[in-house]
Amino acid sequence: MSLGTVPTSTTFYDPILRRIQRRLANQVKTPFEIRLWGNRAYRFGEGEPAVDIVVNDRNGLLALGRLDELGICEAYMDGSLDVVGDMLRFVGLRGTLSDHHPLTYLWRRIAPLLLGRSTTNRQAIAAHYEFPNEFYLKFLDPTRCYSQAVFERDDEPLESAQRRKLDFALEACRLKPGEHVLDVGCGWGSFTEHAGRHDIQVTSLTISHQSEKFVKDLIRRLSLPAKVLNEDFLVHRSPEPYDAIVILGVMEHLPDYPVVLRRLEHLLKPGGRLYLDASAFREKHVKPTFVSRYVFPGDHSYFCLHDFLAAVAKTHLDVSAVFDDRHNYYLTCKAWAQNLEAAREEITRRWGEALYRRFQLYLWGSAYAFLNRGMEAYRVVLERPLEI
Repeated sequence: MSLGTVPTSTTFYDPILRRIQRRLANQVKTPFEIRLWGNRAYRFGEGEPAVDIVVNDRNGLLALGRLDELGICEAYMDGSLDVVGDMLRFVGLRGTLSDHHPLTYLWRRIAPLLLGRSTTNRQAIAAHYEFPNEFYLKFLDPTRCYSQAVFERDDEPLESAQRRKLDFALEACRLKPGEHVLDVGCGWGSFTEHAGRHDIQVTSLTISHQSEKFVKDLIRRLSLPAKVLNEDFLVHRSPEPYDAIVILGVMEHLPDYPVVLRRLEHLLKPGGRLYLDASAFREKHVKPTFVSRYVFPGDHSYFCLHDFLAAVAKTHLDVSAVFDDRHNYYLTCKAWAQNLEAAREEITRRWGEALYRRFQLYLWGSAYAFLNRGMEAYRVVLERPLEI
């Protein structure tokens, strides 16, 4: 944006900067610098700045002055603000910002009641997953797995850690060649391919047209013993129960745990197992407004472990294992964000700067949330006991 349109009078920007200073007094843990037009720079916090926030126009400075997380994210996506330095440290500033947008929260809660769960699910999935498949493949690793990997060490390649997680899912479900597994929300066929290569029959569910097209082509090209259905898990029917069910990174889209667990009990054979993994909050329905509006709109809710286990306790399912994956998800999101930045030139050329910046904020923001314990992540294994 042209710097020629910015205000030149100090009477415009001085009060805004003083307001920022007052609001952030004794709260700044990451020192940063705000750069204005005309080579003006203002430092906040103690020590050398880890991040420079470059203000490109009036809207950028006003967004900073409001100290509202959503407004600053929107200004960054619009190009009114730029960031020079460590993006992880930049998103770490969110702890000093407000995020109070009750109408967005209210709509998320009432939309399923007004429109129906299946309708809101399809709308939410379309909003996030209906970008071209090639966009996501620019930051995912070759497994195309869109949930946390399982790392042996912090510097391990993401692909190796994702293959370990996929192996873990197979082993946790005790799947053998010839058995039949339901892959709920199959994404880009990560688990479908992994299980199919072990001669396991897979029924893959998706409600994304992009995903359905991609996985159909994958099954055909690799001659996998699998089929993909464009069908909501909550209405899926099967003539025979499954030997196992796998849900990779999809529980965030299935927040009604009693309903989900009833479907699982119905679809899983006695002695069968369920594997799921998910990003989580300790409070259900907590979600930053930026994520609600620009990343996962609708009734998407981060997994809440204790609510889920309380619901499991009212079923006949047994809890076989729970694993804490917070650090694993930090490493995963960090790797995705680095992959995204490495592909910036192509992404912005093909799909625009705004989409690149949206996912840059999302991936680095998620990485920071896992790192500072603001978010959690879990792998959970359930079993339907044998009937006696």
